[in-house]
Amino acid sequence: MTSREIRKQFLDFFASKGHLIVPSAPLVAKNDPTLMFNNSGMAQFKDFFLGNGTPPSKRIADTQKCLRVSGKHNDLEDVGFDTYHHTMFEMLGNWSFGDYFKKEALAWSWELLTEVYKLPKDRIYVSVFQGDEKDGVPFDQEAWDIWKAIVGEERIILGNKKDNFWEMGETGPCGPCSEIHIDLRDAEEVALKSGKELVNADHPQVVEIWNNVFMQFERMADGSLVPLPSKHVDTGMGFERLCMAIQGKQSNYDTDVFQGTIKLIADKAGKVYGQDKWTDISLRVIADHIRAIAFAIADGQLPSNNKAGYVIRRILRRAVRYGYTYLGFREPFLHSIVPLLSEQFDGVFPELISQQDFVAKVILEEENSFLRTLENGLKLLDKITVDLKANNQTVINGEQVFELNDTFGFPVDLTALIARENGLSIDEEGYKAALQAQKERSRKDASTSAEDWVILQEVDKIEFVGYDEFETVSSIVKYQKVQNKQGTQYKVVLDKTPFYAESGGQVGDKGTISFGGVAIEVLDTKKENDLIVHFISDKRFESLVSDEPVKASIDLARRKLTNNNHTSTHLMQAALKQVLGSHVNQKGSLVNNEILRFDFSHFQKVTDEEIAQVEEIVNQKIRENIPLVEERNVPISEATSRGAMALFGEKYGDFVRVITFDKNYSVELCGGTHVPATGNIGLFKIITETSVATGVRRIEAVTSEKAFEILREQEAILDQLNQLLKAPKDLVKAVASLLEEKNALAKKIEVFEQEKLQATKERLLNKIVSYGSINAITEVVEVGSADALKQLAYELKAKVGDLYCVLGAEVAGKPQLAVMIADNLVADKGLNAGQIIRELAKEVKGGGGGQPFFATAGGSDVSGLANAIEKSKTFVNA
Repeated sequence: MTSREIRKQFLDFFASKGHLIVPSAPLVAKNDPTLMFNNSGMAQFKDFFLGNGTPPSKRIADTQKCLRVSGKHNDLEDVGFDTYHHTMFEMLGNWSFGDYFKKEALAWSWELLTEVYKLPKDRIYVSVFQGDEKDGVPFDQEAWDIWKAIVGEERIILGNKKDNFWEMGETGPCGPCSEIHIDLRDAEEVALKSGKELVNADHPQVVEIWNNVFMQFERMADGSLVPLPSKHVDTGMGFERLCMAIQGKQSNYDTDVFQGTIKLIADKAGKVYGQDKWTDISLRVIADHIRAIAFAIADGQLPSNNKAGYVIRRILRRAVRYGYTYLGFREPFLHSIVPLLSEQFDGVFPELISQQDFVAKVILEEENSFLRTLENGLKLLDKITVDLKANNQTVINGEQVFELNDTFGFPVDLTALIARENGLSIDEEGYKAALQAQKERSRKDASTSAEDWVILQEVDKIEFVGYDEFETVSSIVKYQKVQNKQGTQYKVVLDKTPFYAESGGQVGDKGTISFGGVAIEVLDTKKENDLIVHFISDKRFESLVSDEPVKASIDLARRKLTNNNHTSTHLMQAALKQVLGSHVNQKGSLVNNEILRFDFSHFQKVTDEEIAQVEEIVNQKIRENIPLVEERNVPISEATSRGAMALFGEKYGDFVRVITFDKNYSVELCGGTHVPATGNIGLFKIITETSVATGVRRIEAVTSEKAFEILREQEAILDQLNQLLKAPKDLVKAVASLLEEKNALAKKIEVFEQEKLQATKERLLNKIVSYGSINAITEVVEVGSADALKQLAYELKAKVGDLYCVLGAEVAGKPQLAVMIADNLVADKGLNAGQIIRELAKEVKGGGGGQPFFATAGGSDVSGLANAIEKSKTFVNA
């Protein structure tokens, strides 16, 4: 049975049991401050468990893309080394929201595994929760009785809180669970030892494949458990492990989920899978990692240097590094795997094939960049090795090992391997200390604590009315007190609110919540787990809060300016598609009352002419005063059939909001706020166009008052230039003339400096001092720049054999030093310019470095130059 058939049978089975089949949420988590990535199948249903939303059906099933490379779920270092850990994996799941419970869930899981998939019953073991006295949760007798009737007592295992009590986090819904394990060992091994003894013992062929979680409780901030109003079922089955079991393999990587990718990589590298340990590890690492990389990019997370983007960059670099070190790849290769993945997941996760070319180009650029970084890291490691040997040391310190890992992507094992090849070792404890220090810094940066929610009233739903109303009489549903980097804050939820919560690039509204005659400032509004949360830092809140109605008012002037920028973003995206091509797709945006920022897919700089075209189109649409057409609750199939633009990486419901400004120009799925007609915007002006990531450009623009302000500033600059140049007839021609004159003078100065440098060189050639076989030049000279000092040193080396040259100069009021040593003196005499320059730099209160034959330094004390030159003589006059 193929993996595609296995997946389909799972979904078909639960559809036959009355489950609604829903698509996977994006890999990148949205509107959940506790997650970077969706790391479990239940992540997209978290709101339903928390009671913040109503599920489209009480029974749901799906396959969810998951990523586990950060936080407590971090499997990255295991990936490739064992048979079953992955970065990205699929989680098959079925869900009950207050409908069926343990009896149905366990019976159906057994039916699917043994009757549909035909897995051997005598190889399956199940576990139930043994209870926990501290939490006051009893032994799960109900699950035990259900399983006893199905499999018999001999196949049931009691599990403790660690293995058989599932929790969403430190607080939130939780409950006992029942795991299903399968023994995939061969008959000889099974005869020697029962699989029951190997459950939860990290045996690679005795693995958990399915977990049935029974959401019965809510964990409170004080650690106590409170029963939930409704009981839920949350199950998760690892798709890759299931395929391993059904296809009779002993490794996930031997299934058809990975074998096509592994063969493609092996063929490119000229290797054969199954013949060499490190070749096999590398092939598994790459086959796993390319899935996580490709789908994260397709879902809108580009590689970068911070947060989720850094995680993806780190995964990509780990894959490149294994290919570079063990498979001999010196050129980019990851990007060439994307078409195969696109084809494999077509019809399952269609977002990859829809963006195949873009994803491949982003990966290609990242590979090129990291291969250069990898070479730089190797050069740094070479320098460290040379310096250690010169000082008769044998251990690379932990800070340097950490820098190689953190900055250049060198895993510790690679640094250790290269060190051993050079007769050195690494300080592993020092590395661990540096790594722990970084973790502590990250933990402190992200530290926050929260009390339990204080619930004032129960409501069926939270209503956003801010499209139509800007001030409402509302009731506080609940609030939570939190401590974070901003200090004490209150998160407040209203039953209805005019405040727009930050979403889709548009910032959250600010305004006030008034208690009688007291107005409390709302600093921000965000969406957390589908709740609209108002942030307040005014400590008077606690004394004012009650179940009495409050008045919620947004800052309307700020909202209107934000509307201008949001609508302009829609107009600009349509214009960019006209001018640059249909490949333009939004990759991120920021819309506030000051500015609009729009990131989009495009692989070259947008020219000035193209910028002008876009500006003209948008301003033309503004002048046309096109009215807004807003449609709510449009079936998504109808919206997409009408050509409404949707964002990759966003999850849309069955019904969507459609924003149209001229049905032949701009039609988009959008939940943000907009102007009633484009004429309200007044004026649109692009201020910058830059690159922000591989294959992604960024435009920043302003509208209305801000745009007019920029035009006034530019007009003022022109007036000043006219005054300075005494009102020339042609301002551009006058400035061009000045630049030509400046360039001509600069060339004359350059000629003069070169003549002066050559004269200095001739003077120094007559001042050589011999120390045995060493020809030394040690002088303070006059030069115009640090580059000139470097040129002088190199030209002297070309003229003088056995040269030891130390030059000092004052450049722009600062001391500069350069040390040049003949290659044979470095090899035969053990002289090292890098070490010498560090000693000399102390005399000018500075620092420097370089290579054994040439090094430079700068400082702050010009008066120390003479001392530095004198000190330089001691290194050869011994």
